Amino acid sequence: MMDGIANHSLRKSEVIEMKLWFQRWPRINSNRLGTEVGHLGEAYQEWVHQPIVGKEGPRFFASDFWEFLTRTVWWAIPTIWLPVVCWAISLSFQQGRTLPQVALLVVGGLIIWTLMEYTLHRFLFHIDTKSYWGNTAHYLLHGCHHKHPMDGLRLVFPPAGTAILCFPFWNMIKLISTPSTTPALFGGGLLGYVIYDCTHYYVHHGQPSKTVPKQLKRYHLNHHFRIQDKGFGITSSLWDRVFGTLPPSKPYERISQSRG
Repeated sequence: MMDGIANHSLRKSEVIEMKLWFQRWPRINSNRLGTEVGHLGEAYQEWVHQPIVGKEGPRFFASDFWEFLTRTVWWAIPTIWLPVVCWAISLSFQQGRTLPQVALLVVGGLIIWTLMEYTLHRFLFHIDTKSYWGNTAHYLLHGCHHKHPMDGLRLVFPPAGTAILCFPFWNMIKLISTPSTTPALFGGGLLGYVIYDCTHYYVHHGQPSKTVPKQLKRYHLNHHFRIQDKGFGITSSLWDRVFGTLPPSKPYERISQSRG
C-alpha cells in the first residue's frame, strides 16, 4: 500500500508517519490519496495540519492523466498567463483608454486580487470539513499543500483550474466596471495572480538575501509550521492587518490548527 508514497522520494520518517496514520484507517489506499482522504472523517483536520516536509508528495490518483493535471512547474504560470495579461490590457487601449487610465486600472486590478487572495485563503482554503466530499475537495484544493508544503509540483495552481476560474472572475469585474475598463482591470487582477503564485513558490523554495523577501518567507512559513489560523496573506500582510489575523509577534511553539 505504501509503495506509491515511498517511490515519490519521501524520507523514511515521513513514510513511517503516513503508515501510522493509515494503519488506523485500513480502508484507505495511500496510492491514490486524492480520492481516499475523505474517509478520515473528523480526523482529517488533525491529519492534514501536521505537515510532512519532503520535496515531493504522494500520488493523488490511480489515473496517470488525472495525476498529471495535479502537477505544475512554477514557470508555467508566467509563461501561460503573462501573454493573456498583455492581451487583456491591450483591449482597453484599443477601446480608447489612455496610458494613465490603463495604469490606474491595472493597479486597481492588483488591489482587487490581493483582497481575493486573502479572502480565498482564509474562508475557502481553510474551511473546516468532516464529510467525505468536503475532505476530498479541501485536500485537492489546499489541504495537500499544508500536508506536503514543500512539494514543488503542487505549489502553484494548475493552469486548467485557473482557466476555468477566469470566466467568473471576468464576469465579476464586468459588474463593477464598463466595457472599456473591464479588460485592464481583469489584466491587473490576473497579473496579481501571477505575482502571487510565483511569490508563493519562491517563499517555499527560494533562498532570499534581501530583507523584504526574507520577511515574506518567514511570514508564510510561520503560517505553515507554527500558527495556521493566522497570516493568510502571501504577497503581503496588508489584509491580515486590516482584518485582525496578523500572527502574534512571538510565534507559537507548536502548530495551531486552523478551524475556520
